[in-house]
Amino acid sequence: MMSSDCSDTASLSALPPGGHRAVARCDALGVAPYSEEKDQLFRPYLSASYRATCDCIAGWMQSAGMKTRLDAAGNLVGRYEGLTPDAPALLIGSHIDSVRDGGRYDGMLGVLMSVELVAHYAAQGRRFPFALEVIGFGDEEGSRFPAAMLTSRAVAGLLKEVPADMQDAAGITLQDALAAEGLALERMPEAARKPEEILAYLEAHIEQGPVLEAENRAVGVVTAIAAQYRFRVRMKGVAGHAGTMPMTLRQDALAAAAEAVLAIEKIGQSGPSDLVATVGQLTVVPGVPNVVPGEVIFSIDVRAGDAAVRNAATAEIRTALEALAARRKVTLEISLQQDLPATPCDAALTDMLSEAAQSVTGTVPRRMVSGAGHDAMIVAALAPVCMLFIRCEGGISHNPAEAVNPSDVEQAFQVMTRFIEDFAGRRP
Repeated sequence: MMSSDCSDTASLSALPPGGHRAVARCDALGVAPYSEEKDQLFRPYLSASYRATCDCIAGWMQSAGMKTRLDAAGNLVGRYEGLTPDAPALLIGSHIDSVRDGGRYDGMLGVLMSVELVAHYAAQGRRFPFALEVIGFGDEEGSRFPAAMLTSRAVAGLLKEVPADMQDAAGITLQDALAAEGLALERMPEAARKPEEILAYLEAHIEQGPVLEAENRAVGVVTAIAAQYRFRVRMKGVAGHAGTMPMTLRQDALAAAAEAVLAIEKIGQSGPSDLVATVGQLTVVPGVPNVVPGEVIFSIDVRAGDAAVRNAATAEIRTALEALAARRKVTLEISLQQDLPATPCDAALTDMLSEAAQSVTGTVPRRMVSGAGHDAMIVAALAPVCMLFIRCEGGISHNPAEAVNPSDVEQAFQVMTRFIEDFAGRRP
């Protein structure tokens, strides 16, 4: 079904399984044809670069002793059988897709670390009472179609109705994109796994924040994934000539939006450390130099480890925006685009992962809430989940400057092997 290896990265096979090879392979997949762009990394779901990447990773999976397939949602799955055929699996992995002009390690490092784990055990001829399944989710970022974590929703059985009218910026429908890969929109729900098939899910991911670096730690253990709200806000005033409209008579939508951004920032700063509030997108209409802006559309992203904290901050933001809109005589529309509940990681698995981290590093690991969303928060509807964070330089992510230390990744690899072996030892 897929190529046996990547011809331009075959030399990587000479490296032993582990964190260093995982990093090197991430780097190899950071350029064309594994990106849609020559000068930046962009790997959207079901694109030519996504297909090339899946082919390459499938080759590495096969070399590690796995059987590979694309599921009905376009996720890449590699299975390393356990001591008995058709045993339930420990699922490990992350996502393959990237944001535009993204970094090489977001998502991909977790996928390739998982491949390295299987390669490590295959080299020893070692199998467990359970299978190891590596999954590369196709659409975590939502960078092509307007729905993040679409393919993990399919795997978790949460995609009850297929999004028939969904299309990308070029007008290509999800149905046509799937068909181009030999997949069918109406069959996407068939990617759902049965709870009895999956024992647990382990995801390794770069932290995407600066905490581990500030504390000089290679790894951290995630206790929960933050609750998230995402809104679309429309403020509408009156467009007018920039030279003839007096300042006192203006209904400037951009000035109102600017005040709103500062109010949102202030509310985000006033709560606990895990509360964040962000305006990341803003569109000005008509957007020309000599016209007072008549309309502004912007996003609001509010996250916190506790849903009550997120909800309280959101209510405060809404009240503040309503007050300033009335004062500035602009209309206000706020529509909810995304509502992700807080997802606690499984307590027993988190403790086991913490013990593995302490055994490898010699120190009690940092436990932390993930402010970023991850496929693990969706898979939690299917099976108990746990997550390991890996330090990234400067906390930078979703950026070509994203960087990791291979020695940190090697430590994470050792933590994961210890976790898998402990998990096997505690199975009945």
